[in-house]
Amino acid sequence: MTTATSFVRALLWLALCCAAGARAQEADWPMAGRDHASTRFSPLANIRTDNVAQLKLAFTFFTGVRRGQEAAPLVVGDTMYVAAPYPNYLYALDLAKPGAPVKWKFEPKPDAGAQGVACCDVVTRGPAYADGRVFMNTLDAQTIAVDAATGTELWRTKLGDITKGETITMAPLVVKDKVLVGNSGSELGVRGWLAALDTRTGRVAWRAYSTGPDAEVLIGPAFKPFYAQDRGKDLGVTTWPPEAWKIGGGAAWGWISYDPELNLIYYGTANPGPWNAEQRPGDNKWTAGIFARKPDTGEAVWFYQYAPHDQHDYNGTNENVLLELDVKGARRKVIVHPDRNGYVYVIDRASGEVLQATPFVKVTTSNGIDLKSGRPVLNPATETRMGTTVRDVCPASPGGKDWQPSAWSPRTQLLYMPHQNMCQDMMTFQASYIAGTPYLGAEVVMYPGPGGNRGVFGAWDPVKARMAWSIRERFPIWSGALATGGDVVFYGTMEGWFKAVDARSGKLLWQYKTESGIIGQPISYRGPDGKQYVAVLSGVGGWAGAVVSKDLDVRDGTAAKGFASAMKDLPQYTGKGGTLYVFSLP
Repeated sequence: MTTATSFVRALLWLALCCAAGARAQEADWPMAGRDHASTRFSPLANIRTDNVAQLKLAFTFFTGVRRGQEAAPLVVGDTMYVAAPYPNYLYALDLAKPGAPVKWKFEPKPDAGAQGVACCDVVTRGPAYADGRVFMNTLDAQTIAVDAATGTELWRTKLGDITKGETITMAPLVVKDKVLVGNSGSELGVRGWLAALDTRTGRVAWRAYSTGPDAEVLIGPAFKPFYAQDRGKDLGVTTWPPEAWKIGGGAAWGWISYDPELNLIYYGTANPGPWNAEQRPGDNKWTAGIFARKPDTGEAVWFYQYAPHDQHDYNGTNENVLLELDVKGARRKVIVHPDRNGYVYVIDRASGEVLQATPFVKVTTSNGIDLKSGRPVLNPATETRMGTTVRDVCPASPGGKDWQPSAWSPRTQLLYMPHQNMCQDMMTFQASYIAGTPYLGAEVVMYPGPGGNRGVFGAWDPVKARMAWSIRERFPIWSGALATGGDVVFYGTMEGWFKAVDARSGKLLWQYKTESGIIGQPISYRGPDGKQYVAVLSGVGGWAGAVVSKDLDVRDGTAAKGFASAMKDLPQYTGKGGTLYVFSLP
């Protein structure tokens, strides 16, 4: 064999390997957002606008738990990984066999006491896959690595304390050799943090707190926030009353994104505690905002606060979708973030500068975002006052959009946003801190916003800063969104309808009624048979569906932290569930 022939064969082998790798990457769904940019876009295009109406049920799988199913299933190769809410079962399903039988089931056996301190149902938002391992979180604040082939536990690390109210509900994210995990529990006065664990050993490499002195927030010389109010020494202490930062919330229970070129992770911090803002004068750093950090060390690079001195539980934990867009005549690397405060933000992801902030729902709590200072222009009429019922607070505490993640299509250049249309009346009162119990100091009663519909599924154009089209729904859209290369977008409703719409027009193309309300995150993958599949978990619950999953008495409008008043009729439309549905073309 000549040297030239060997070289050609080597090139062909390399090309085939690259093509195979690209096909595998296109076929799989290895993390909740599918990619580190959190786009939730599948390039698969076998299911298109002209044939999606032919979708049929391929198989179902019962998770064994009839509570809120918020997770995204994962698919890697010929295996699907499905995570259930507490008691946090993890399943591996064999996609190469008819009906996808169980390869293995892992039972982590979390502490039953975690159920009593879970803020808003005993949910999980799913696992993550990397390098032959599945990483999962349990409600009792443990992170566990499992061998993806066998289901054998490799390590587990306890990160939080349920006696203080700490739980974990978020989906982990793997970045290089670190698995990133944050806590839940701001409503119980925990101190928020994000931790990085070594993927091989489970050892904690670093932990960055959301409140407290700079040394514990991992703020040092690299920290260069864009706005003046975020510069200064130990603002995580000085923007609080004495000692209040120790029980100040700011949990990191939402989504994490990663930019490999800038080598930065982005994640949001939750509301400060308690909800009664008069007990915590000041901006309450570093809650209700977004951090950019170096994944290797945890060092903070910048921070921006969406809701300084958050008065309405607006948080900052929603997804951060990493895009490149033409903004104000220039191509920019940006974060697009639909926030609970009712604005869609476009933020420069290198500097933290807010380039756009546009309302997407009715907003009465502020009169816009001052781009020069980055601060919201608060409306005095809806600022909370202890002992006074403040009415027409819009959006309500779950926000214009809560945790339910958007999807981005590079084909249409639109962000598909599941969200809600709700307002509330709010009264605050003195809260007392007792570890492991609610630390709120507020009572809210929610109700539908303008038009009477409680949910909206919309396509947002981040360049034109407007909605391209929207669909009104009876209940909040509490499911995630999925965009595909066939220009079909999927989402679920709380009545249990799984819907496919035209990505360019919003026209309904197909729907299927499942056993229960859908609050899960739909995904798409290519099976071992070469066909494209779409999968979603059905099982109502979470904050919005607690009236069903927790059997609440809807005559008490303040139940479920005020959500019960807006969801009194949900039990008429759906019951409990816990089933995975998978669809394909015939």
